[in-house]
Amino acid sequence: MKRFPLFLCVAAALAFMIPSSALAEKALHVYCGAGMTRPFGEIAAAFTQKTQVPMEVTYANAGQIQSQINTAQEGDFFIAGAAEELRPVKKYVAATRDLVKHIPVLAVAKGNPKKISGIRDLGRSDLRVVLGDAKATPIGKIADKALADAGLTGKVNVVSRGVTAPSIFNALNVGECDAVIVWKENVTAAMDILADPAMDAYVKTIPAATLSVSTNPEGQKLFLDFLSSGDAKAIWEKHGYVVLN
Repeated sequence: MKRFPLFLCVAAALAFMIPSSALAEKALHVYCGAGMTRPFGEIAAAFTQKTQVPMEVTYANAGQIQSQINTAQEGDFFIAGAAEELRPVKKYVAATRDLVKHIPVLAVAKGNPKKISGIRDLGRSDLRVVLGDAKATPIGKIADKALADAGLTGKVNVVSRGVTAPSIFNALNVGECDAVIVWKENVTAAMDILADPAMDAYVKTIPAATLSVSTNPEGQKLFLDFLSSGDAKAIWEKHGYVVLN
């Protein structure tokens, strides 16, 4: 049975109490955006504990996952940061189910020492800004669109581009910049979210896409059922996501 390359896997084969090798062969292979590592790791572990079906999860940015699916042509699910990220692999998507809202925000250091009032202030020459890589991450695409809509394309001091959501908010955590555009759930206690109505236009939805190349339809159904359960929804909510009915 094929396995995903190690360079992409942050967590693999989450299995508990597997009684036989036959059951292990029913492992579900899931691609998931790196920004959702914490909630989805808990969801995967809870699913395995409840069903005894092991999971192998590849956490990476959207570009890496899209390339992996198109090249390997295997896997059971793609949990994408936004529905748009399914387009490059649409020929392998059998169906989708919307899970939660993905809310982008403008975040600054605790106490807002630079007195940033909103996205239009990001054009100030005294600010250092870190954004996502627009070629690799949905949050990067959103940031570029938000800046363009604010008339700030080419006018912001972008000191670096993160290829995953964690790399973006970590830059603010360690003082490498003054502001970032990240997903709401990535904001830590060391940050403040700036309430800017302009950001409301860029809210996305996280879909669970079942892949047509799957060889485990029974496992896919089991996991879809679990994603609709109160247990899964409670985990999303604990991590700051807004669950869709």
